[in-house]
Amino acid sequence: MLHPVLPRDDLTPAVPTPPALTPPPELEALRQRMVELEEESGAKALAVSLFDTETHFAFEYKADRWFHAASTIKVAILLGVYAAIHDGSVQKISRLHVRNRFLSAWDAEPFRVQSERDANAVVHDAIGKTMRISELARHMIATSSNLATNLLLDLVGVDRVQRVLEEYDIDGVDVRRGVEDERAHQRGINNRVTAHGLVSMMRLIAEERAFSPELSREILDVLHAQEFRNGIPARLPSDVRVAHKTGEISTVAHDAGVVYPRNRRPYALAVLTEWAPEATGRTATIAIASRTIYEFLADHWSRAADDAEVRT
Repeated sequence: MLHPVLPRDDLTPAVPTPPALTPPPELEALRQRMVELEEESGAKALAVSLFDTETHFAFEYKADRWFHAASTIKVAILLGVYAAIHDGSVQKISRLHVRNRFLSAWDAEPFRVQSERDANAVVHDAIGKTMRISELARHMIATSSNLATNLLLDLVGVDRVQRVLEEYDIDGVDVRRGVEDERAHQRGINNRVTAHGLVSMMRLIAEERAFSPELSREILDVLHAQEFRNGIPARLPSDVRVAHKTGEISTVAHDAGVVYPRNRRPYALAVLTEWAPEATGRTATIAIASRTIYEFLADHWSRAADDAEVRT
């Protein structure tokens, strides 16, 4: 549903925010369009979460449904890395030994990331050498390197990542293991996300509340480097920038990020989908949902501006 952000109920002075605008009558039409898209696409499930930092509108469609996280969990790991950078326990320029041996979250037995299943060969080519923390973070997000992901998660630890999420009151993101840990996967130990949880993370970063404004902007720079652009950005105007993270495995396809239209504040968006293994049209469905949201907001921004002009 569409609703204003509620004020904090603690005693900490809050930063003043503009009052939420009245929900437009087209909101039900937007929800119905998501229902139709879910049915027409053949997806087993579609979930959408939106928060517009310009108007403080929020829209949710099945946004609390849990999905296998796939590679979207790497945004949470990125926050864990930057938490360590923030407290000084890790330096961005520090070098980490690149290895391909990790311990399963199920039984602590070793496993490896298969190079043929990884989206990035650069980190695999560096096995036995060292890479900077900043390089590994960029490879984890921009080219979705699974090997870089596990190296960074081993560095900061699952518990540290979860603590960061808890400290920022982010619900709907559950980090339990590294990627390609098949033994843990077979026992049901998986990373999970909801659309609401991913948008909460993206809001934290977009609003520059992640550790410090400077570090938030650095995290955004990493997300802007994303090379897989068939989801949220695919059908948006060419001058709209998107900082985001995709995730896809045999049964899910997701995208979550921060969208920057021209001449206004950004909005955070997550589109999560679940599919039969043989299904097609996954990223196209995400792109259609993204375009639908963009057009809805553009129409609303235009009407809000017209209303303001009439009142003056």
